[in-house]
Amino acid sequence: MIDVDLLIRDIRQLVNPGDCRPLRGDRMGALRVLRQAWLASKDGLVVFLGTEREFREQCRLEDDARVIDGAPFIAMPGFVDPHTHLPFGGTRQDEFGLKLKGISYQEIARRGGGIMNTVRRTRECSREELLRICRVRADAMLLSGTTTAEAKSGYGLDRETEIKQLEVLADLRRQHPLEIVSTFMGAHEVPEAYKGRNRDFLTYLLNEVAPIVKERKLAEFADIFCEDGYFSVAETADYLERMADLGFKKKLHADEFTSNGAGSLAARLSAVSAEHLIALTDPEIDDLASASTVCVLLPGVSFFLRLGKYAPARRLLDRQAYVALGTDFNPGSSMISSMLLIFHLAVFQMGLTIEEALNAVTINAAAAIDRADTLGSLDPGKSLDLLLLDIPDYEYLAYHPGIQPIHTVLKGGKEVIRARQRIDGSGTGAVQ
Repeated sequence: MIDVDLLIRDIRQLVNPGDCRPLRGDRMGALRVLRQAWLASKDGLVVFLGTEREFREQCRLEDDARVIDGAPFIAMPGFVDPHTHLPFGGTRQDEFGLKLKGISYQEIARRGGGIMNTVRRTRECSREELLRICRVRADAMLLSGTTTAEAKSGYGLDRETEIKQLEVLADLRRQHPLEIVSTFMGAHEVPEAYKGRNRDFLTYLLNEVAPIVKERKLAEFADIFCEDGYFSVAETADYLERMADLGFKKKLHADEFTSNGAGSLAARLSAVSAEHLIALTDPEIDDLASASTVCVLLPGVSFFLRLGKYAPARRLLDRQAYVALGTDFNPGSSMISSMLLIFHLAVFQMGLTIEEALNAVTINAAAAIDRADTLGSLDPGKSLDLLLLDIPDYEYLAYHPGIQPIHTVLKGGKEVIRARQRIDGSGTGAVQ
């Protein structure tokens, strides 16, 4: 018999990705839907999924097991956000006002705003204050259904502040139920002291910062902004190869505003993910479609910057690429931390079906941070990261945008949101 310490019984509709593994192209149109489902876990891991009869034949409730009535709810895996810039100081609503007047992201950067504006504020922010800010942001992400988030540094551009950002993420990981996967992105911009000397700055990161990050296990991935005016394809290739030699997994910001072949580079380097891809070309789509690299599309950027175009999701799917969705939560180009909003943008603006979008925010998003074996679906052996939604069925999630449908959130089998409020780890229901 299977021992069970948590049971969710009689779930009206349990919605799982089409597979427990990442999905390519047209396979993203399928979901596994089970009605009147019984779902059980032990020590935070799923151990059973099936019918009441199967549960009673195969499982045994422990004496102190918790039982949740799932009858009012639709259940699905917690959302995975594979691209955020969570640890930053300050905000830039003044720049947002300029954007509304038609001034471009690039022009604002030339005026001293943009990334360097946030770099200054993040350098000035104490570690304690930055951690407090990140806790508040992490609470908001949980409330909107995100149970795991990748988080990048990159608003330091020096050893002290890059390390500070990653230390804050390590503190947050220990103190908060939101699972954090850290990425070192010191190569987010070229600081003033290195203007015109990109390779010297990358050498500084490789020699003076990355070894400390790796030795202290502060980040799993390395990322770089491969874009006109930032880092070239050649610089990106050399940097990521050398970062891989240090033990980092490869990610890259690619083809956000202009096409420079970065998408093809990601495929050639077997990067875990290529992210943005708004300006992706057909040859790059073909390269990515034949690679293991996950294409992380960030519709919040197109929406927030009012670009008038989105990444070519349909063309990527038609070519059988891996497609995931993320927020790109950051203060300049996507002050959006809700994966629920990203799901809606994918359906309403990018042409994804409801099923494709759900797969893109769960199993494929987990693959984009190399976690598809433990997260992204409700299958035996995976973490019980679960959303309970009080809506009629999963299609209603897209049909009625603007509501907050997420009633309960479980992370690793523990309730962290109940009745749309953050609760503490003791299960008392105390609001934090």
